[in-house]
Amino acid sequence: MTRLWNDPADFADEMIDGFVAANGRYVRRVSGGVARATQTPEGQVAFVTGGGSGHYPAFGGLVGPGLANGAAMGNLFASPSTQQVLSVAKAVENGGGVFLSYGNYAGDVLNFDAAQEQLRAAGIPCQTVTVTDDVSSADKSEIHKRRGIAGDLTVFRIAGAAAERGANLTEVTRLARRANDRTRSFGVAFSGCSLPGADEPLFEVKPGHMAIGLGIHGEPGLGDADIPTADGLAEMLVNRLLEEVPDDVADVRGARVVPVLNGLGSLKYEEMFVVYRRIALLLEENGIVTVDPHVGEYCTSFDMAGTSLTLLWLDDELEDLWDTGVDTPAYRRGSVDTSPLVLASTDADEDDDVIGDADDASRGIAQTIAAGFDIWRATIDENVDELGRLDAIAGDGDHGIGMQRGIHAAQTAARDAAERGAGAATTLARAADAWSDRAGGTSGAIWGAILDTVAKTLGDVGVPEPAALAKGLENAKARVATFGAVPGDKTLVDSLDPFIDTFAELSERQSLADAWRAAAEAATDAAAATADMLPQMGRARAHHERALGTPDPGAHSLALLVTSLNDLFNRKA
Repeated sequence: MTRLWNDPADFADEMIDGFVAANGRYVRRVSGGVARATQTPEGQVAFVTGGGSGHYPAFGGLVGPGLANGAAMGNLFASPSTQQVLSVAKAVENGGGVFLSYGNYAGDVLNFDAAQEQLRAAGIPCQTVTVTDDVSSADKSEIHKRRGIAGDLTVFRIAGAAAERGANLTEVTRLARRANDRTRSFGVAFSGCSLPGADEPLFEVKPGHMAIGLGIHGEPGLGDADIPTADGLAEMLVNRLLEEVPDDVADVRGARVVPVLNGLGSLKYEEMFVVYRRIALLLEENGIVTVDPHVGEYCTSFDMAGTSLTLLWLDDELEDLWDTGVDTPAYRRGSVDTSPLVLASTDADEDDDVIGDADDASRGIAQTIAAGFDIWRATIDENVDELGRLDAIAGDGDHGIGMQRGIHAAQTAARDAAERGAGAATTLARAADAWSDRAGGTSGAIWGAILDTVAKTLGDVGVPEPAALAKGLENAKARVATFGAVPGDKTLVDSLDPFIDTFAELSERQSLADAWRAAAEAATDAAAATADMLPQMGRARAHHERALGTPDPGAHSLALLVTSLNDLFNRKA
């Protein structure tokens, strides 16, 4: 159980500040996360990793010579925002392009991909490899859907070594992809983890049992079993991974592997050594040669008690790169010559806070928009615990706090813009940007996209007609569709689409207030209906049965928010 925090919403930021204060020799604070204290050598590929906080030493602890140049660090178990990834990448890029690598989770993919597009648009070459090592999260036929767990370390180390040796962006990408293709992981958990401020863990394991097929975001396992002996657990881990030998490993006997026995946060090192003793013997019995064994914490899940085994199947090329020296706050191997490195300049945020022109009518709409965000903030604050409870059933339990972070930032930005004389479009766009940046994760990216798209149809002059609002919502629906979810996947889309479709149809012949109320009712009904669906997207996808009978938290929160604006539209009618 987490015991020490101030305000849970500030935990990740305060943790990063403390991490930098304790490791100034290695890292500096930049907007969005951390970067090496030294400048990336000119022309060298800049390797940027990242993800949600709560996985230390991933991701900030792996920044340093031989590994990452920077890490975008999101809130607990929530992906960093597009703005965070972009900011870290720009802070470390120095003419060699940017290589991105991170665990294969929906929110991370959305935000890192968006950052990649923006980097390329700015003329900075960028490539990505997502880590997909967890054998329990999808079948062999759908390896591309697997999530990344402790295999992050092996892929990151190969990518960092290649960049450190001067490989170009294409070559770094090829080698990282090869490492990912030859990395497999499988794990178990004996207890769930608890987020700061939470009274209960995200999931519980029956006494004497363990969850099999864990995730690293507090997701429950895919099954359970009695806790075996240490030798029994070693046999389970090794046997499962030997069922998943990469196709291009010609013969297991004589093969060379890097074994990584990873602790999830609360398991004692002594216990892991007992387990590894048997793992080493089993690998030897199968004719496998172990290279540089790792036993320790490399990718944790906050305070979860559990462990996973990762095997990187080496070839000559990968083994040569593996010998590259590494020196980071949390991970050191070999020796690194830091004498030619130059200290980087301090990060300076760009100051572009000019409010554009607007007429009085649009400023009045901006005040209404700010009032709407006041209502939304109160609505989410009232429902934050319930949203977290819904999300914990088959997800990672952070939807409530993620929505709260996002809406608080959006409300502050909207109020600030409106009070400084911004028009409707500017006010809503600034709220959108603040929401996506502060919330991060999938919901932050989606809500930022929805609000930003609607803002583009409002303008900062005059009072927009209901048709303009309807058009903006329809455009938002189309933009969200590009993220991949479709109705029936048990996501926010299941309530978003009925809301927008109903509003677009009724706004042509009913008052704005009546059309909005009917659309909100359609969203509420659709959100409730998601209880009967099995999830097809996101972290809940691997936990089909657990999610049955519970509405999707994203669909439910959208219905809550649009319904909460009914009175506001009535007052404006």
